[in-house]
Amino acid sequence: MKRRDVIKKGLIGAGSVAAATTISAPAIAANRIEISMVSTWPRDFPGLGTGAQRFAQRLADLSDGRITAKYFAAGERVGAFDVFDEVASGNAQMYHGAEYYFTGKHPGFGYFTAVPFGLTATEFNAWLRFGGGQELWDELSGEFGLKGLACGNTGVQMGGWFRKEMKSASDFKGLKMRMPGLGGSVLSKLGGSPVSLPGGQIYENLISGAIDATEWVGPWNDEIMKLYEAAKFYYYPGFHEPGSMLSVQMNKKWWDGLSKMDQNIIAAAAAQENEYMYSEFSWKNGAALQRLLSQQGVQLREFSDDTYDAFGEASEEVFEDVQDHSALAKRIHQSFAKARKEVGGWNKISDVAYVQQRNRVLGM
Repeated sequence: MKRRDVIKKGLIGAGSVAAATTISAPAIAANRIEISMVSTWPRDFPGLGTGAQRFAQRLADLSDGRITAKYFAAGERVGAFDVFDEVASGNAQMYHGAEYYFTGKHPGFGYFTAVPFGLTATEFNAWLRFGGGQELWDELSGEFGLKGLACGNTGVQMGGWFRKEMKSASDFKGLKMRMPGLGGSVLSKLGGSPVSLPGGQIYENLISGAIDATEWVGPWNDEIMKLYEAAKFYYYPGFHEPGSMLSVQMNKKWWDGLSKMDQNIIAAAAAQENEYMYSEFSWKNGAALQRLLSQQGVQLREFSDDTYDAFGEASEEVFEDVQDHSALAKRIHQSFAKARKEVGGWNKISDVAYVQQRNRVLGM
């Protein structure tokens, strides 16, 4: 072989190696995904905040560290109620929160956390996955450049903390109560003044008297918040949040640019947290309620049937207002109502009937 041929082949070989190096290095780098994730919850807040942080960690675990999320709690990067715009604009890739905080953007978002006389956690999952709920949520979120997934559920929530006994619906007139979403709209129909506050600001407003009452989640979270220090009457059941679903919302353009595998990893992490959080709340609420009653002097009260009837009548008025908003809002409500009738009908003769009989037999 002539010397110049050796040199030529050597240069070609070196060029090939260089080309391969040039191609492979960016490909490896591009395969790593770094996410900025903002949240509506305080850092390390049990259940809600820790669930969001757990989801972020699960992304790394399921991808062997290839997908990482830098988590920002409420106020660390943007305010709790600013996460929607932060992700829609592309400044962050995802947020963890509650969709009903953003009914000001569109009332349809309320249906993807909880609405008055709505769906329980298991009914919610059925609607999302088999009843067309996810498709409607995708359509709604897509109008704002977002893509959402279910990522947690607190189960049935309590009716709230009150400084006085709530003997009838008329007691809500003039009441300043922290209650976001469409539940707050029901309060307005009853003559109350709903106030929307992030979790981190509830205690200070209740203890100072800036609000007269509040709902939050349930005994476990409410005990941690020490809401009993400002109000002793604890009412149940909550008409406004029968199965509050939390969500992870992502910038849609960013989501669409991911591979199917990476989309599935994120979806799997969200689905795992959706189940895990519900289990956690179900386990911890009972013991927390007993501590509130035995150690903190909390007085447990049940809303009267007449009061609940008033909640129902006001809710129907709110639903009419929602449907007047837009064609999409009407389709969301009609789909939800269909699911409530069909899945709820089955639930009545399955879960509800069984639990009633079990508790009767066991004297619970």
